[in-house]
Amino acid sequence: MASAAFNLTGKSVYVAGHRGMVGSALVRRLAREDVKIVTVDRREVDLRNQAAVFDWFARVRPQVVFLAAAKVGGIVANNVLRAEFIYDNIAIAANVIHAAHVNHAEKLMFLGSSCIYPKLAPQPLREDSVLTGPLEPTNEPYAIAKIAGIKMTEAYRSQYGSDFISVMPTNLYGPGDNYHPEYSHVVAALIRRFHEAKLAGAKRVVVWGTGTPRREFLHVDDMADACVHLMKFYSDAELVNIGTGEDVTIAEFARIVGAVVGYHGEISFDTSRPDGTPRKLLDVTRLAELGWRAQISLEQGLRQVYQDYQSLGYSAGL
Repeated sequence: MASAAFNLTGKSVYVAGHRGMVGSALVRRLAREDVKIVTVDRREVDLRNQAAVFDWFARVRPQVVFLAAAKVGGIVANNVLRAEFIYDNIAIAANVIHAAHVNHAEKLMFLGSSCIYPKLAPQPLREDSVLTGPLEPTNEPYAIAKIAGIKMTEAYRSQYGSDFISVMPTNLYGPGDNYHPEYSHVVAALIRRFHEAKLAGAKRVVVWGTGTPRREFLHVDDMADACVHLMKFYSDAELVNIGTGEDVTIAEFARIVGAVVGYHGEISFDTSRPDGTPRKLLDVTRLAELGWRAQISLEQGLRQVYQDYQSLGYSAGL
């Protein structure tokens, strides 16, 4: 496997999407490096606006780019906001990757999503499974946009020799997650649902789907650490999965969340809601060979996230 040391010391490092859960974790992790962190607010530069992005890159000329900016959401958001998910994410990827190339960025990392893999691809999901079968229909527009970003990094590396790489994080959770009642990911959605049920003294919590799908969950601070590690020690056209290598059923996960929140009622399942992909576990062999493994356990991470949720003013049901 090709790898090459890349020295971050003293470099200007742009984190695109620094206010999001992923981007803010990258900023926290990069604070431990000897780098100049560069960010820009979306009100100043809309990454969907080609002219604005090109102008900003020409002025600032960051040496290193972590492309974590994206329009994201759970199953409902992906399925309902299909046009926004494909347009926004393709525009962001195209604008930032090309601007980084034109302005001679030394290295760029594009953060994809494990939803790029075919719905029924063999488990655990290997990096070479991309484009080997149909995608999960509920998040197909988002997945296609992410695949476009991956293929852009490959193309710029192939044609121009750009040191652009792509990584595929698994399902993420952590501080700064979105707790919207309809558009949140499963971790944030369940924390909110169990917390509100505890406050209300509800006898039962309903979880969407059958509870049988299996999912892998990675704390966003672990993900950020993996990204910095790969930025330093990986340089190749092939993707690298970022995950724990372990998964649980949604039913098992719901019970863990309930215990962390302190909810002791019944858990039932709304089978009219979509399950999504039956299983989504990443093969992290390549990541392990590059010298990185996850450190934060699921229960430890969930306790931290629940504290974060409460700190946002939800402890009193606000």
